Amino acid sequence: MLLDKRFRVECLAMGTYMLPYPRANRYETLLKQRHVQLLGRSIDLNKLITQRINADMQKSLDLAISKFEAGDITGVVELEGLLQVNRLCHKLLSKFLALDQYDAMYREANHNVLAPYGRITLHVFWELNYDFLPNYCYNAATNRFVKCRGIMFTQPVHRDKPPQMGHHYLWGSKHHNLAYTTIYGQYSGFVGPYHFRTMCHLLGYQGIAVVMEELLKIVKSLIQGNLLQFTKTLMEAMPKICKLPRYDYGSPGVLGYYHAQLNDIVQYPDAKTELFHNFRELGNTILFCLLMEQALSQEEVCDLLHAAPFQNILPRPYCKDGEKPENKQKRMEQKYGSLQIVPNIERLGTAKQSMIAREGDLLTRERLCCGLSIFEVVLSRLRGFLDDPIWVGPPPANGVINIDECTEFHRLWSALQFVYCIPVGDTEFTVEELFGEGLNWAGCTMIVLLGQQRRFEALDFCYHILRVQRVDCKDEIVKGINLKRMVDRVRRFQVLNSQIFATLNKYLKSSDTEAMSVEHVRCFPPPIHPSLAAHAHYYRPEHLHQVIQN
Repeated sequence: MLLDKRFRVECLAMGTYMLPYPRANRYETLLKQRHVQLLGRSIDLNKLITQRINADMQKSLDLAISKFEAGDITGVVELEGLLQVNRLCHKLLSKFLALDQYDAMYREANHNVLAPYGRITLHVFWELNYDFLPNYCYNAATNRFVKCRGIMFTQPVHRDKPPQMGHHYLWGSKHHNLAYTTIYGQYSGFVGPYHFRTMCHLLGYQGIAVVMEELLKIVKSLIQGNLLQFTKTLMEAMPKICKLPRYDYGSPGVLGYYHAQLNDIVQYPDAKTELFHNFRELGNTILFCLLMEQALSQEEVCDLLHAAPFQNILPRPYCKDGEKPENKQKRMEQKYGSLQIVPNIERLGTAKQSMIAREGDLLTRERLCCGLSIFEVVLSRLRGFLDDPIWVGPPPANGVINIDECTEFHRLWSALQFVYCIPVGDTEFTVEELFGEGLNWAGCTMIVLLGQQRRFEALDFCYHILRVQRVDCKDEIVKGINLKRMVDRVRRFQVLNSQIFATLNKYLKSSDTEAMSVEHVRCFPPPIHPSLAAHAHYYRPEHLHQVIQN
């Protein structure tokens, strides 16, 4: 029934046996009956069946959405399958029955007739807020979110019981229901790219905008609430000065130095629980926006490719030796001229219709060309939330950069990275198992938005241990910490951080280059030894004028 017609024709031309389309004679004959004599009365059977099919299809759509509301976010895939089945059923029955429009029935079941968003959008946001963000862990290797099976930091989510429904309202029969439940059960243990593409289909532009706007409100309260308070508390516990030890001390000495300096952070009771959980929520929100952006871009590219033949965007023809591509291109344009929407509407339609056709063509053609990016806007909004002075600290005393002082956020994140790089026992949970990579995405995103990426990469505590250990290649136990195992973890997190920085800079560089068309150069005087400062012949530009006057 859904087999491609062109494929069937080609198979028949090659001599391949294809079963003919089965005619639904048992249904067509009944559906076409307009005058059925029953006890001396003429009954319009077609009208009666239409009324009942309308009611049953409306109930089927309502039950499909109710079934989704009774489950978690992974049920969005089965919901799309149920909606596609109902759409196909409506298309087949509409040949004989005067059914209501499918879109109107769907909007009514979704409670989206007058409201700007419906039941599906509300439940997606509800699941994101109460289950997805606080309980799922992201893994870039599989590009999936999986539910944390270790310690839960939130209360269990209570959902309504699924409604009782007949088999014919879902997939048609008991056996079909069992089969499709098994098929869609494969999508229930994780949230991956297929789920995000499905959410793009069901939410649309308006639903995506509503969900992301509400998520940004949650992130704002999270950053300016819990994370800000934790940052202020931990900044008090950070050492005022924490230097980069020389290579002469060796990697065991460097590790012991940092462990002693950061002992208050390591022993902080809420660091590995509440604080990391809050960072995980922030990181999962950022990842959700990024993956939705990628899924939406794929859908838009697919739409562009489908619309290309109707917009006179034809592929370049193949030309043999001696053939002119211009002639073949013109013949191809003439061949497909009847498909061109705008010229045909302008020739056959009214002025209003031609204007609508031109606007639709322009919207489709320029949708990706103007370079709009949802994730870029999300990052700019997040940057606006980081307005407290605690994130950047006071200006450096030397007027250039803080090297040993622990006054900026990237120094605190270096201390936290030192905490979760410490290897745990065989029976303990790692931060990867408890929080996933959302923890790393949150910290790296804040560092990039604060403009502290280069300082973090140059002055990070764990990176310095890694550099020193690469030189001396020592493997010792320092204060109960296996140096080799810790260095292996640092190297893995360094690779992950570099990937996150590259992804974020790809979205941020486009806006930064437009805002900073002129390169800003700041001049600094060369370093001078204090004993020679009085006899120096170099003056700062702002002091040179005073020296000349004196």
